[in-house]
Amino acid sequence: MTRLVERLDDWNAVWLGSLGPVLPEAAQAINRKRASFLVTATQQYGVALAEVFALFIIHSAFDKDLEQVLRQLARDKQLGQTLGRMVVAREHLRRRGINLTDYPERPERPMGDGGRGARQGLSDLLSSAPVHELGVTTEYIAQKGQLPPPYRQALDEVENSLAKQTLEPGNVALGVLDEMTFGVPLGFHHLAAGISHGAYTLSQGQYEQATRELTPAALMVALYASGKGVRYLSEVRGAPGDAMRTRQGLELRLEELKATAERLREQLGSGGFQELARYIRADPEAALLVTEGGEAGATALYEARGNVPKTQAWLSQARSDRPGSLRTQGGGGKGPSGVLSLTDEVAGLPKEVLDAKRLEVEFDIPGPRLSGDVEVLEKQLAALEKTPPTGAMDHPLWSEYLDYGKGRLADIKQGTKVKHGRNLEPPLKWEGYQTMRGLVSRGLAFERDMARLLREDATLPRAQRRFLQDFNEPRVETYVGVRKLEADLRFADVLVIEQKPIPGQSPRVETFSVKSRDFSRMGYQSLEAQLKADAREALRKYGETLDIRRPGLELCVKVQRVRLIYEGGKLKPLDSDMKRAVRTTEQKIPGVEVLFQ
Repeated sequence: MTRLVERLDDWNAVWLGSLGPVLPEAAQAINRKRASFLVTATQQYGVALAEVFALFIIHSAFDKDLEQVLRQLARDKQLGQTLGRMVVAREHLRRRGINLTDYPERPERPMGDGGRGARQGLSDLLSSAPVHELGVTTEYIAQKGQLPPPYRQALDEVENSLAKQTLEPGNVALGVLDEMTFGVPLGFHHLAAGISHGAYTLSQGQYEQATRELTPAALMVALYASGKGVRYLSEVRGAPGDAMRTRQGLELRLEELKATAERLREQLGSGGFQELARYIRADPEAALLVTEGGEAGATALYEARGNVPKTQAWLSQARSDRPGSLRTQGGGGKGPSGVLSLTDEVAGLPKEVLDAKRLEVEFDIPGPRLSGDVEVLEKQLAALEKTPPTGAMDHPLWSEYLDYGKGRLADIKQGTKVKHGRNLEPPLKWEGYQTMRGLVSRGLAFERDMARLLREDATLPRAQRRFLQDFNEPRVETYVGVRKLEADLRFADVLVIEQKPIPGQSPRVETFSVKSRDFSRMGYQSLEAQLKADAREALRKYGETLDIRRPGLELCVKVQRVRLIYEGGKLKPLDSDMKRAVRTTEQKIPGVEVLFQ
């Protein structure tokens, strides 16, 4: 592939790079040619027209690729002459977290740069003239014709503006690109072409092949743009065969992929979903992994916080853990034997914390369960390990589910009735376990978001804080082990303690109980009852007097306030119901403040 790229001219290398991720060696060659093309296009077509091509490169490249392009331009002392003059392109880079100021150009070289500047002077003069006065070249026409429709439309608008002499720097009408590309780094052209061919194979009944072709492209569009992406791709035309049958099959498949994306969004929460998108956009190897692994790859990549080697190791282990294969590592403990242990490794959470959270969510799920009889349960688990449900073997949670079932079986054999303050029941069936595990992941993602917000709040001047105005110098700690006088060890989601208390006074302490519950379809009576139950539980577990058990922070303290914070967004109840239920809960249970974030 590298030799192939080296033989291509700059534009064809740019176009090849837009088709999807390539391996690192070939990517380096493509990125050199991307930088070279930007220089040539700016000189030959002018900044205004070249900016559309620059946006095509930005939208079809991963963050790592763009960083290589910028470093190449800076080394050649061409960054300021190209992207540095493109206002819209700079803004699109900024949205990706990439700033040109982080790539300083090399110092001047009097011998080489002076001659090059003189040669470029005439080119700059010509390229600043309106294109209609000079006449477009066949090369420009050919390159424009290869661009996806939104970019051709943008070039038409720029050409018209140039012809009317109404174009102002930074005011190019390129909004259409935001609507049509979705910022998907797998390449807009690749998406359109791949979906068309995938729709054709689907219409011919080649479902396995069509699934491979459609899933990577359409799933990524669904991830980035949800319904908007699905609606657009369902309008793709031109696939061979029966057009109506092709379109109907395509729309069914896209709806299925939309549901997949919604499951990921539900499992990971809004913050986690955005993190997953950033991991995919940043690294072409991450995109290749998701392309090959589909939903399982996306879930594992998120659990590994974008770490591709860890994700690959985990997926490889998950495959080796299928029935009939040799297990290389048993369940429990750390290592890539399951998503839960991987989360433990990545997030630094004690296993006891994760077990407690899993049990807390499981307690609220009324789904069907396996038998509570030891002999029957042993037979059920053995049958599941030998013959998993359809699709379970390739699911990233399957080996974890088997370990969960065996762990619960061991508890039942030992006569354990209560664990982490919860009554033990027989294990959930596979479908219910997936639901429970998705809710746990969503809750953990929201807890991470809240911990980050509180830490950011703590760094602000006291008058500017939103949550921690009552503290002089707050210390924010997560998953702190606390104990009441006779209660078991519990873990406060967030504990905030004053580091500079007033002399002679005990330090101020507040605890935060962070929850992700779906109230969107809940009636008022159920809403109020749930808020009151959660508030009482938070006060009982994390309020009044606490014995803090974290090493280095051992204290017996009086908690001034307990905050109960729920995830908002699509999970919120009606505003009128929410305000009324919050007010009633705070009146009935003093010492607890209820918030929706």
